[in-house]
Amino acid sequence: MVKVSKSMDKTKSNEMCGCLRLFLCDFLLGKALKWLNEFLCGRKQTVVVQGTRSSLQPVVSGVPQGTVLGPIPFVLYINDLLSTIKHSCGFSFADDTKLIGGIQGLSSVNHLQDDLNLVIEWSRSNNMELHEQKFEVVSYNLNTSKTLRELPLYPENVEYSTPKGHVITPQEIVCDLGVNVSSSMGWGPHIEKTVQGARKMAAWVLSAFRDRSPTVMLTLYKSMVRSKLEYCCPVWNPVKITEIQRLENVQRSFTRKIFGCSELQYWDRLKKLKLMSLQRRRERYCIIHVWKILNEEAPNDIGFTFNCHQRLGLKAVIPPVNKNSQLSVRSDYDSTFRVRAAQLFNILPQELRATTSLDGFKAGLGRFMEQCPDTPPIPGYTPSNDNSLLSWRRTHTMQLSCA
Repeated sequence: MVKVSKSMDKTKSNEMCGCLRLFLCDFLLGKALKWLNEFLCGRKQTVVVQGTRSSLQPVVSGVPQGTVLGPIPFVLYINDLLSTIKHSCGFSFADDTKLIGGIQGLSSVNHLQDDLNLVIEWSRSNNMELHEQKFEVVSYNLNTSKTLRELPLYPENVEYSTPKGHVITPQEIVCDLGVNVSSSMGWGPHIEKTVQGARKMAAWVLSAFRDRSPTVMLTLYKSMVRSKLEYCCPVWNPVKITEIQRLENVQRSFTRKIFGCSELQYWDRLKKLKLMSLQRRRERYCIIHVWKILNEEAPNDIGFTFNCHQRLGLKAVIPPVNKNSQLSVRSDYDSTFRVRAAQLFNILPQELRATTSLDGFKAGLGRFMEQCPDTPPIPGYTPSNDNSLLSWRRTHTMQLSCA
């Protein structure tokens, strides 16, 4: 791996940010926490139960809701939570905490159970009771045999429990920060929920507003409908034609209602309204995220690496597929973000990949994408390929080689 050197301005900027963080921590651990404690002790509240109001009592714990300062003390409060676990990988975002462990036998199950108990013990020691009824577990099984699931000891490898005796059984679908994760390792359930939510919002917009002019309709669509279709899309970006069509049909149906577009074919409507297909926009998000990882604007939590070739310039390294892995794992290799996003980034022109300004990169990426036709797969149409930038790039390369 070749480490790309950063400009002096960015280095100074990072140093200043580091100093600012240290100053903020010192301030919070000193005066701010003292002020917060005095503020909390000065608050009083009353409770109404079945129509009877209690007397005012001082509030000795908690953080005022809706305040800017609220999240910072909470993060400081749970900062050492994950340091208690011994065997698993732990991740936290706000008040959402996950434990992840590879299960290779009964000892692995016991290790994960022990870490779960340690987290619960930490919460009780710190006067923070967890809602154990909301605990969920999802299992990704390499062996999906029905016979294996019917074995007597199988539940012991997938079920966990809390010290209070609450049994946590595996779920087929778990919502993780707004994204539905399936035990089948497919994104079908999440895409279906996304489509249903966007269709309901589109129906509400069309019923609440009579104006069908392009300006009004596109403003409502982009802010209220399309935003639902693109939430966290680099994670679940589909490659199956049927799933791409399900998402694209929401935009196809909505744009048909715009004045002057009802008689146009979908591809022509996109050109007239200066819209990208949802498929093309998802690939754009993937490319931008890789650029952010490269330029340290986003955390590199999935292990992206980059090589600088003398002739080809800077390129993302595509991890090799493990030929000894299970067939189902190898078949999903090409559709993973780690692989597909790297491939998309690598087809960009060399000078565009080397751009260090985000605004400049987005502008250059827009010009590059305009060179490729945008014909998303939809029922009733037969495109020349699946409309991915990768497919158009391969077709363009073949045409050049034939010429």
